[in-house]
Amino acid sequence: MKLAIQTLLAGPVDDATIAAFLAAHTFPIVEGRQTTFIFHGDAEAVRLRHWVFGLASSQPFHRIKSSAGVDTNLWYHTLELPPQSRVEYKLEIVEAGQARWIQDPLNPNLAHDPFGANSVAHGRGYKRPDWTEPDPEARTGTIKEMIFAKTPLGGPRRVSIYLPARFRESRRYPLLIVHDGGDYFRYAALQAVLDNLIHSLEVAPLIVALSHPGDRLVEYANHEAHAAFIAEHVLPDMEKQFPLYGTPATRCLMGASFGGVASLSTAWRYPGTFGRLLLQSGSFAFTDIGENKRGPAFARVVDFVNAFRDKPGKPSEKVYVSCGTYESLIYENRTMVPVLQATGMDVRYEEARDGHNWENWRDRLRAGLSWLFPGPLWMVYE
Repeated sequence: MKLAIQTLLAGPVDDATIAAFLAAHTFPIVEGRQTTFIFHGDAEAVRLRHWVFGLASSQPFHRIKSSAGVDTNLWYHTLELPPQSRVEYKLEIVEAGQARWIQDPLNPNLAHDPFGANSVAHGRGYKRPDWTEPDPEARTGTIKEMIFAKTPLGGPRRVSIYLPARFRESRRYPLLIVHDGGDYFRYAALQAVLDNLIHSLEVAPLIVALSHPGDRLVEYANHEAHAAFIAEHVLPDMEKQFPLYGTPATRCLMGASFGGVASLSTAWRYPGTFGRLLLQSGSFAFTDIGENKRGPAFARVVDFVNAFRDKPGKPSEKVYVSCGTYESLIYENRTMVPVLQATGMDVRYEEARDGHNWENWRDRLRAGLSWLFPGPLWMVYE
């Protein structure tokens, strides 16, 4: 197959053909496994900056020359991108010897996170799941706020509570406790996901406690005070105020990245308390020999994961684990799966061609939540 950029280069190149090329395509151009990124503008150099582990993080664009041999202001880079891939990136533009990172001006697809926004390239066949978009047919759950004035963490903490649309005091509900709950709502469409999956009967109606950390890199790294806050404060207060089933099999801890570490370490510290875990791209750094290579922020994580791998016990009953094949933590997550299985826990593991980001975690929520808390649509409960 001849790529669009090859067709352009095969004929005369001038301002008119460049304008026609830009008008005829959406960008980046996806053709089978090949994705071509385009930049149109003045620059000394252009580079693709991405977060695909295993590829050089900085990849140069090529500048197209006109038929007269003169440099144009059209640049391109072609990258092999397997089907169903999703890649976040920026463009690095060098002008007057100075480099700056920008979102792709030709690509309207953006993904947001606490640090801003990145442009997004979709491989052939990827589509944002419909169940992550607001559905006008799905009734919306309500949000309440709880303030814990005194906590083991040394100060007051806020926990947001999601109640399903048809919440009734006369019914009982499972409990999902979500680390980084505010970020899940802002960047992973958790409100829409819960509303939609409960409405479609794929997930049982849940009450959800959404935590808001202080210094998450400290609190989520197997922190004794954080685990005590969740297990000895949030859990019993939730059971006092809301009609919960109150059994381990109906309690779940969920988190991504360091939040995955916090979920697993809390269940490990309080065995027999949380019968469900949903762990996404957990930062499960460990050492078999030598020193931790991920820096001081991971020191306590490494100590925990090393201790867990040595004596995991049985912190839960069912565990859903997901990770992106394009993130550096894929090795650690793959390694954890047999460790978790060896405890006798029921483990389901899923990979996706995506990175360490909120939309990857969003896209896995249906699989995780419907397996851990299946709704009546499934008829047969595993």
